[in-house]
Amino acid sequence: MSAANDNAVRHSLFNIQYSIVNEVNVMNILITGANGQLGHCMQNIAKQHTEHKYIFTDVCDGYTHLDITNLDAIRKMVAEQHVDCIVNCAAWTNVDAAETAGDIVETLNAKAPEYLAKAMKEVGGLLIHISSDYVFGGDPYNTPCREDQKGTPTGVYGLTKLHGEQNIQAVGGSYVILRTSWLYSEYGKNFVKTMLNLTATKPQLKVVFDQVGTPTYAGDLANAIATIIEDYKKDPSQPSMVFTPPSVPPFPGDRNLLRGGVPTAEKQQETQQANSKLVSPSPLGRDGRGFPSEGRGEACYSKSGIYHFSNEGVCSWYDFTKAIAQIAGNTSCDIQPCHSSEFPSPVTRPSYSVLDKTKIKETFNLSIPYWLDSLRKCEEHLLANSACSEEKRR
Repeated sequence: MSAANDNAVRHSLFNIQYSIVNEVNVMNILITGANGQLGHCMQNIAKQHTEHKYIFTDVCDGYTHLDITNLDAIRKMVAEQHVDCIVNCAAWTNVDAAETAGDIVETLNAKAPEYLAKAMKEVGGLLIHISSDYVFGGDPYNTPCREDQKGTPTGVYGLTKLHGEQNIQAVGGSYVILRTSWLYSEYGKNFVKTMLNLTATKPQLKVVFDQVGTPTYAGDLANAIATIIEDYKKDPSQPSMVFTPPSVPPFPGDRNLLRGGVPTAEKQQETQQANSKLVSPSPLGRDGRGFPSEGRGEACYSKSGIYHFSNEGVCSWYDFTKAIAQIAGNTSCDIQPCHSSEFPSPVTRPSYSVLDKTKIKETFNLSIPYWLDSLRKCEEHLLANSACSEEKRR
């Protein structure tokens, strides 16, 4: 091989490696439950992080269809889209209806997370799963709940969410379970939007004051998820995310090409043997970008585990409602505190479910907004959206 051809081969291989490095820095992120509150906020994240490819799935129109209760369907989607990370925003969330809904609640909240964890473990990817403060509540608490605290759910919803956590942990692999509480946003149905309407239209309201926790703005939770994804991408325990300098050949069996000379039959055989050892035993094979997934399934994200996330601060539902009305200027409604017993429910809700967020703040260097500040931001967005809609109708 001439010197010119030798240099051309070397240059071509270096370009291929640079291309692969750039491509792998682009993560393929699958979002389940994309039509929900958090799913919509993750769509906003996708607009900010355009370096990644997001696949938004749900069972309703307007999204890529994915049945998360079908393991084969999940595996197929993961293989076709070369998914690196799944953010599971899907769940059964109707707390009262869960008591009589039957097996579907366990299927959605416990079995589906298990299937998602299996699919990600098989390709060495990351599962970020959203859980709930309702895994607590059976024991009386007066200090913020820690991640290692025993789950004591009081109803079917909380129990199935706890089962989902346990199933993911049993599967293993790379996972981050995020327990959150009192989620609200500009999207869908939620407590903030309901109270904005009621305090604007009713002369008087009674709201429970004996259930204490912390509201969570879904936009802040989505930002935290984005931070975790970026941290995972840089994690040294992930072989597919770490690359050698361009001076090192991209594959061990191809070193003879970079040294110059025409590969002999013997060298070609050595190359094939070396490269064959890189092929993953996973049923999904290589990860779709020219890199094997062997080792990705073996190495777990160094920060895998359970974390708590809500906004900072503490309040009751009564305090929350008062703040919602005050920020909106709905001052004509007389909001009164009451006991939970005045609103009979098939489920006993946690009387104190404040989440201790020390672990997630220290691990991911997060600065979490105070709940009142985030509430103001959300209401400002709702007001702006309402003004835009009104302008369009004119």
